[in-house]
Amino acid sequence: MKLYAEAWQSAVACRPWLIWLHGFLGCLEEWQPVAAGMTDYSHLFIDLPGHGKSSALQARHFQQVNDLLADTLISYNILNYWLVGYSLGGRIAMHFACQKPAGLQGLIVEGSHPGLPHPEERQARFAADCCWAQRLRQAPLAEVLKEWYRQPVFASLDEPQRAALITLRSRNDPHALAAMLEATSLGRQPNLRAPLAQLCLPFHYLYGEKDKKFAALAAELTATRHPIAAAGHNAHRENPQAAARCINAILLQHAKESP
Repeated sequence: MKLYAEAWQSAVACRPWLIWLHGFLGCLEEWQPVAAGMTDYSHLFIDLPGHGKSSALQARHFQQVNDLLADTLISYNILNYWLVGYSLGGRIAMHFACQKPAGLQGLIVEGSHPGLPHPEERQARFAADCCWAQRLRQAPLAEVLKEWYRQPVFASLDEPQRAALITLRSRNDPHALAAMLEATSLGRQPNLRAPLAQLCLPFHYLYGEKDKKFAALAAELTATRHPIAAAGHNAHRENPQAAARCINAILLQHAKESP
């Protein structure tokens, strides 16, 4: 089985593909404004399980998401690629990279958690995510989203930004979202700090300069860190031009270093 995806193929055949993974509640369109100026690269935008046109696909755990992602790459005959992921998409990208798949050339994540180090933290987070999942199944989606975007991590959003996100995300299937939230809860994710430190490939971490929580998490990792100006947790949405410049610079740097 494979995930729904859209490909933008470049005439420059020698460059690696860029595989774009959105966050929880998002869809494959999320990264397209950032990718639009990168015409020398081929792009694959993916709807994760429970989202967009992959809403009918459910995953029970991270490994099943890994398998779906791998099958999707194979279906497009993508043999050399970078993974770019935001929030949940970044967590999936990090988990996938730690399996050391063939063809992966580099990893770029934005505002993504490497995993909770203590079992009691994971238990508490899974219980909290199960409560959110239950609300998604029982309450009107717009009402749940109003509460979701009041969480501290989204404190940098102003009211028009918050309202726009609620309208956009209300297109989702709440039952599919609930299943994905439970399957990929941070409480079920392993602590990836040690395996990430052992990666033998470029690893870059983007975060909004207003996002103090994820700036601190980035500092715990062996990744090269990149603050995005005038942005909070959803940095590539709040400042897509800066995110695009940053990712372009990363890719250019490593293209020059490649033999």
